[in-house]
Amino acid sequence: MTESLAEIYEKYFEIYPQVDKAPEQLAEVYRLRFQVYCVENPFEDSSYHPDGLEKDPFDDCSIHSLLVHRQTSLAAGTVRLVLPSEDNPALTLPINQLCREPLLNDLNLLPRSTLAEVSRFAVSKNFRRRLGEASSPSGVSTEWHEAQAREQGRKIPHLCLGLIQALVGNSYKYGVTHWSAVMEPALLRMLKRVGIHFINSGPLIEYHGWRQPCYAELAPMLSQVKQERPDVWELITDYGRYGQ
Repeated sequence: MTESLAEIYEKYFEIYPQVDKAPEQLAEVYRLRFQVYCVENPFEDSSYHPDGLEKDPFDDCSIHSLLVHRQTSLAAGTVRLVLPSEDNPALTLPINQLCREPLLNDLNLLPRSTLAEVSRFAVSKNFRRRLGEASSPSGVSTEWHEAQAREQGRKIPHLCLGLIQALVGNSYKYGVTHWSAVMEPALLRMLKRVGIHFINSGPLIEYHGWRQPCYAELAPMLSQVKQERPDVWELITDYGRYGQ
């Protein structure tokens, strides 16, 4: 019997959707971010993080997820979901500091109280090197193609799908209905090729390279994934546990 994508993925990676109350795992998140954002890609000034832990003020209102490689127990990737503030949700998301697009203030399109931001999407260089994609924090090259990945013997379209599962699970847990993000165009193209579609919310901006402001409404996004790629839907919804 052929194994599903989700079953294959589970053989290689353990997904920890929320590590905020696990000090050792949370420290792994910050160490990995320091490695990716301060050492491998000097987007952030390492002198501001002498302890080797990359943090910022948004961490206090975020849910942090960790992806661990089962065979080596090494941290493979991390992402955070920045939650809206009950007091003033309009001013708490990182995208509000980078973009002034009118669309971001459209309450009918992006309801403030249930809008969260996908942020600090990072994959370890050790695993990016194995994928031949060491130049991108998210682990996606500009020339990534799933068909080519399969030809090269990869059984998993991309390890970042485990981070998407964590985001989906946390969103349902905390009542988040919409995501905003500022992403690498290559990452958005890769996600689109496996059925995960974000919508552009403005032109490209310069932020540690060109980045695309975007958003997604979870329910229709997941429905489209299920239609286009039921194997990916099964993985990122944890066998349909989220997104029903």
